[in-house]
Amino acid sequence: MSEVGPALPPATVRRKRSRRGAIAAGILLLWAIGLGLLARRELFRSHSEQLAEAAMRVNPGAVYFAVLRAGEQIGFASSTIDTTARDITAADYMVADLPIGGEEKRAEARSLVTLSRRLRVDSFTVSVETDSIPFAARGRTVGDSLLLLSTGDVMHPDSSRVKLEGPILLPTLLPLAVMLGEAPKVGRSTTVRVFDPVEQAPKNVKVEIVAESLFTLSDSAKIDSAAQRWVVAHDDTVRAWRLRTDASQPFNPWVDEQGRLVQVDLPGGLTLQRRAYEIAFENWKLAARARGDRVTADRDILETTAIASNRLMKVNALSILRARLSGTELQGFAVEGGRQHMSGDTLVVRRENLAAIAAAGPVRLEGARALEFMNALRPEPGLPRDSAIVATARRIVGSQRDLRAKAELINRWVHDSLSKRTSIGIPNAVTVLRTRTGDCNEHAALFTALARSVGVPTRIAAGLAYVDGKFYYHAWPEVYLQDWVAVDPTFGQFPADAGHLRFTIGGLSRQAELLRLIGTLKIDVVSAR
Repeated sequence: MSEVGPALPPATVRRKRSRRGAIAAGILLLWAIGLGLLARRELFRSHSEQLAEAAMRVNPGAVYFAVLRAGEQIGFASSTIDTTARDITAADYMVADLPIGGEEKRAEARSLVTLSRRLRVDSFTVSVETDSIPFAARGRTVGDSLLLLSTGDVMHPDSSRVKLEGPILLPTLLPLAVMLGEAPKVGRSTTVRVFDPVEQAPKNVKVEIVAESLFTLSDSAKIDSAAQRWVVAHDDTVRAWRLRTDASQPFNPWVDEQGRLVQVDLPGGLTLQRRAYEIAFENWKLAARARGDRVTADRDILETTAIASNRLMKVNALSILRARLSGTELQGFAVEGGRQHMSGDTLVVRRENLAAIAAAGPVRLEGARALEFMNALRPEPGLPRDSAIVATARRIVGSQRDLRAKAELINRWVHDSLSKRTSIGIPNAVTVLRTRTGDCNEHAALFTALARSVGVPTRIAAGLAYVDGKFYYHAWPEVYLQDWVAVDPTFGQFPADAGHLRFTIGGLSRQAELLRLIGTLKIDVVSAR
């Protein structure tokens, strides 16, 4: 039986959650960048003959990048290719100092891909580490129809066998499909079958060439003895094309004719730029030593990725919140429905009334309604109907048959049983049940799997949580009790307070869409009580 510590006060939990969320966001950004550096290779076979010819032109070499944030270099990255008569090996590395919570957090990301001379993947590994928290994703193909996948922390990985039906491509490797196909031309588009590692399912993604430009890149460097910094010795002009995808997590880089990354803007205000090695790496080391561990509000990711409101509120359990949303198009976001209502540009969020829910009587999922909630009851990747999940859920709810009572018992158990810690990677409810640790994603995943296993229709929502006058990323479950009711096992709230602004419904792949709001969405709190 696990040891359950005392519940933390909501204000403490929220502050810790905000910090964990910012750290996790930074880690995932680094991982995404590391994958992005592979954007010219792996798992693509729909144009197999063209790629086989292109593979013969692949030569060993290395390119280097500066990782920038608000114009300041915070990291370094490299991408190296080695070739033999039998295979191609691509190794990528990234390191960055992320200013989070008043401290510098160093994070490293590595990736290694081995391909055949026909550009067919044999194996790949992606790893991320920060603050001694390791995470790795490993894959190995068997023939043309099976991918053996292992993800999670190094000590306790989750293994799965993924069936492949036809050629696929990882989402971040779309430039390969475009640039090694026909000659690049603005306006040309290609639809590619990709494998989404979050949803563990194939889907079609459209990639379009939307612009063409010349970039002046530093080709070599020399030391400036007076400034004690490396400066450009020789420039090189590179023609590049801007790609645009319709994927749920857009990747819109500038790439050269070989599909190699030239420059890309990333969520969180990060930019990756190709540079000469000395300028990308040596100057970053010099700047890091000169800067020390200075972290100010204008550099802190925790502060600058938050969406500030127009008034400072204490961390209380809000019953109603009214806020004007502006600055970005909200079409496609799940801002309307249930506890949320849009009136013009004003979003009104009302916390559900438990007394009214109880008075409405038991929920009956019969006939057409049973079919309606089938998706909110069935297992899915990361949310399996595992024997340990089922046994735990039955032990928690005991003889209760009422859906609301079941949901409340599970919400309290998850809140009390899980340590609130930073987590990396894709949450799996079985792993969370074993490790009893995680952030909001792990809490939401475990609650959802437990609730579904005992017949409670549950879905995962994500959006912004109102903390100390700012809004931060957050995820929480919704259960169906006459209508969809938001609950929060991370904060220990049932139902969740009105400080939860929902923007997406679904798993991590939908949550990635929230990154589009950063830097554009403005929230003016009209009232909160």
